[in-house]
Amino acid sequence: MKTLATGFLLLIVLMGLAAPWIAPYEYERQFRDLPAAGPQPGHFMGTDDVGRDRFSRLVYATRISVVFAPTAALVSIMVALLISSLAAWPARLLTSIFLSLPWIFLFMILRSKLPLNTSPEVLLVLTFGLMGIAGWAFPSRIFSAAIREMGKSGWLLQARAAGLSPVRIAMAHAGPHLWSLVLAQFRVLIPAYVLSEASLGLLGLGVPDPLPSWGNLLRELQHPYAVQANPWLLAPLALLIAVMISLEVLDPSRRVAI
Repeated sequence: MKTLATGFLLLIVLMGLAAPWIAPYEYERQFRDLPAAGPQPGHFMGTDDVGRDRFSRLVYATRISVVFAPTAALVSIMVALLISSLAAWPARLLTSIFLSLPWIFLFMILRSKLPLNTSPEVLLVLTFGLMGIAGWAFPSRIFSAAIREMGKSGWLLQARAAGLSPVRIAMAHAGPHLWSLVLAQFRVLIPAYVLSEASLGLLGLGVPDPLPSWGNLLRELQHPYAVQANPWLLAPLALLIAVMISLEVLDPSRRVAI
């Protein structure tokens, strides 16, 4: 089962990275004589309301999730490690403040303050950038606890007694002890940010049109009659569910809590 999950996720990653070569058309190309068309030769998943090829947009939407969700997770990990290296009391206080903030409302406030002519590319970077900045608090709490435990360990006392510099201790000794935690939190944050972008897209706060994302493609599911007429509208949802299940199969202890 894990082999199938790994193979499927690798296929999704490759599809996203190779989107310009896999998609038959550009994601914004319109076929004005084929609005809301059903499956047919050249458009086997049909077209949307403005005549854009659904399959091409799904492939490019996968590319956005494959590239930007791990990038946002990396930002969160880097910020979490930086904050966790501070003194224990300031780090815990700052983490508690960030965990209590209503980030969904901050997203709404930010989007309302941006000019209407803000480019979709800028909004894409802002969306995942804010997710990366907002999501550091949970891994930071885990890293801080691990650092406090290391501060009481015998090997750290021996390293200090041997005259090793703090930089040498951090790079050669503390780093390897934290690596497994860092990797685990990175793997947790990636699906969390994929789901977060999908949720924001459903609310109209995620990646904007004409850029495709799993979130804004899922907005078409708000029209049940359209789904009945064109079941291919369920393709982004099916792909998202399959990715989440595959990630769960690879790591049953995973808990997405963003």
